[in-house]
Amino acid sequence: MSAAAPSAPPATVVKKSSFYLAMRVLEPARRDAMYAIYGFCRAVDDIADDEGDPGERRRRLDDWRAAIAELFAGPVHPLCAELAEPTRRYGLERADFEAVIDGMQMDVDEDIRAPDWQKLDLYCERVASAVGRLSLRAFGLVPETTPAGSLPQDAYDLAHHLGRALQLTNILRDLDEDAARGRLYLPREALEAAGVEDFSPAAVLAHPLLGKVCEAVAMRARKHFAQAGLILAKSPAHAVKAPALMAAAYGSILERTLARGFAPPRERIKPSRVAVLLALLRYGFA
Repeated sequence: MSAAAPSAPPATVVKKSSFYLAMRVLEPARRDAMYAIYGFCRAVDDIADDEGDPGERRRRLDDWRAAIAELFAGPVHPLCAELAEPTRRYGLERADFEAVIDGMQMDVDEDIRAPDWQKLDLYCERVASAVGRLSLRAFGLVPETTPAGSLPQDAYDLAHHLGRALQLTNILRDLDEDAARGRLYLPREALEAAGVEDFSPAAVLAHPLLGKVCEAVAMRARKHFAQAGLILAKSPAHAVKAPALMAAAYGSILERTLARGFAPPRERIKPSRVAVLLALLRYGFA
């Protein structure tokens, strides 16, 4: 992808304004890299959410695994055409791409329902924190001279905490959407602590103590946001402007979701414009 002529953003990015704004504040080459990373994530996520035959969906994920392997072996598969330059320029790692695919396969292999905390954390690691590690190289927090496999500790920790914070927030925001697919990502231990015995999505979402279960997830998300905030605060503003905007947007979604509560109807929560604007003023023009 040419840095001089940035590609148009995927339509799905435009719809997700916090991601779109976070990408738009980047320099053209980094912005194009993020569009390519986002396009990869969107493509494999669409496979995971497809309602078609699981065997066919696994085959399509395997096609992506083979394409990623080719990307790092020399020839570039057409699926990875837009990833080739960002991967070379920013040292994107094969293991992170493969982790994202592994996370999507978790959704293909089963409709996840009430995973224990350990399994939920693994899921977040794959579908969110691995994406964070890819993104932080493109964002500029990691110097371009940093070789693959040598991610600085602060960058690794930021991806770890912010990725999990965003994903746990998504889980609370998307309860009804996930339930429509037969999925329930709320952790088994929190459900059991609230006295929930039927783990079917419909039964859990109708349970009078659903809010108590969700608060347990929210408290964990808050801890991850707090840890990510400490890293953002001590990092060069120009290198973390995109993740700072996402943290502000999703942090406000989490707090607004808790304020709304979890009794139906659960209208979809949007980020606070004030929170995003304040983050933009602090980081966006660095």
